[in-house]
Amino acid sequence: MAKPELGPTRVLARQLYEVLPLIGRISGGFATVTDNEGRRLKTVDSHGRELKELRGATYALACEAVVKQAPVFGRSGLAPEAEAWAIPIGDYVLSGSNVERVERDKKLWDSLSQALPLIARVAGGEAVLFDREGCRLESVDPLGRKNENYIGRVSKAAHQAMLTQQPVIGKSMSVPGATAVRIPITENYGLGFNNEQVVSQRQKLIEEVKKFQYARYNFDDILGQSESIQKVKTVAGYLAQGISSVLIYGETGTGKELFAQAIHNASKRREKPFIAVNCGAMPATLIESNLFGHEEGSFTGAKKGGSPGIFEAANNGTVFFDEISEMEWDLQAKLLRVLQEQEVTRIGSTKPIRVNVRIISATNKNLRQLVAEKRFREDLFYRLNVVELKVPALRERQEDIYSLTKFFIEKYNYTLGKMVGDVSPEVIAIFQKYPWPGNVRELQNCIESSLNLVQPDELVLERWHLPSQFEVEASSAGPASADGKAPVDLAALLGEAEKGILQRVLKEEEQHRARAARRLGISTTTLWRKLCEHGILQK
Repeated sequence: MAKPELGPTRVLARQLYEVLPLIGRISGGFATVTDNEGRRLKTVDSHGRELKELRGATYALACEAVVKQAPVFGRSGLAPEAEAWAIPIGDYVLSGSNVERVERDKKLWDSLSQALPLIARVAGGEAVLFDREGCRLESVDPLGRKNENYIGRVSKAAHQAMLTQQPVIGKSMSVPGATAVRIPITENYGLGFNNEQVVSQRQKLIEEVKKFQYARYNFDDILGQSESIQKVKTVAGYLAQGISSVLIYGETGTGKELFAQAIHNASKRREKPFIAVNCGAMPATLIESNLFGHEEGSFTGAKKGGSPGIFEAANNGTVFFDEISEMEWDLQAKLLRVLQEQEVTRIGSTKPIRVNVRIISATNKNLRQLVAEKRFREDLFYRLNVVELKVPALRERQEDIYSLTKFFIEKYNYTLGKMVGDVSPEVIAIFQKYPWPGNVRELQNCIESSLNLVQPDELVLERWHLPSQFEVEASSAGPASADGKAPVDLAALLGEAEKGILQRVLKEEEQHRARAARRLGISTTTLWRKLCEHGILQK
């Protein structure tokens, strides 16, 4: 038996049903067919799946299209923020919306909003979400804190990114020299971030370097009557009268920079700048731009109008390179060229500038060994090591410990409001037995720490005022117990053993903390904490 033919109305309904999945996919949402009373007959999502739970529900926008007998545009009945349209076709109404697209955009917004603190931290600046007009809707700083004062500010560059739907890279609104990126995510909002904090920190480092354009210490400020320190002071006095480069060797805390400043202040360059550069405290790129200067626009964050480098600023004066062994290989070659040619070329320029500076360097490592290991340039070594000066460790000048102790007591009496007039013989005996890995700097720190424990009525520095690293020395010098046996402080002995291991491994690894931590099987953070606890490193 032949199938009965469908009426025109039912044929139209079937055709409309068949086209629904295409409309849903193109619209990015739901597609619906309703009857002429606005009741939903069939609704599918963007994947063509029918939403049976919506059968029979009345769709207001479809009712409006039936009344007007014309296409209408409005809001979706399922999501007020979504857009929809409805077209009357015979006895039916065909409708489509972008409900799912709007929901996807909202989920993406929520994800980006949650990720803003991470984006800000990685970029090193502000991270924002903005609308079509480039107006900030959300803003956080690198610490993840909301920038309430920035909400509502409009960026022309962000607005341009939304208009063109293309990323825009340009200058930051807030910090000169910082770079900002604005990326349109959808037609309605975009993502922006900058490197303001990184640039600000770089500028602070530059200013910090430029603070020390003078030398405050003279040879009279270097205390001690021991033969070893007096010999070094005498040699340094001779060196001050020359123009040759000086390389100062010495352990951490021995006062290498004091000698560098004293040499400068005793020289004919005393009226000219003295600029100190810590090669281990700043990245190579930052040291390079500071040493040689730069022209405007030579790199991201370059100062408007350009900037002279340290060599220009120190012309006819002295440049002191502390921790010279930490200078990176490529930068060593550029420094060598300056020493050979006596001229610098700013970054971004080809014009050489003549300079006349004296170089004094300092290191706590064996540069000859680093040269043999190809970790320091041999040609630069001989340029820097024209004259060598070795500053003795504190344990090599024990006769100076008492006078240095008295000096630091007087210094911190004033700053801490104490009245300590002397130090007990027991403390001096402990100090002379102690190896002082941190040298004079560690002694200074020890006295400051001890005086914080001195009571107002105490006038003599005693053993019990000392920091914990001196407990072993104190206990070994203490009285015997009733049975004639000396007391044993297990915790102190274990601490001293740990300290000895730390010092030995650090020495074997040439003070390289990362390698030492790997050998010890601990993190660099744990190593740093233990070094501070044992007085090997100052916090």
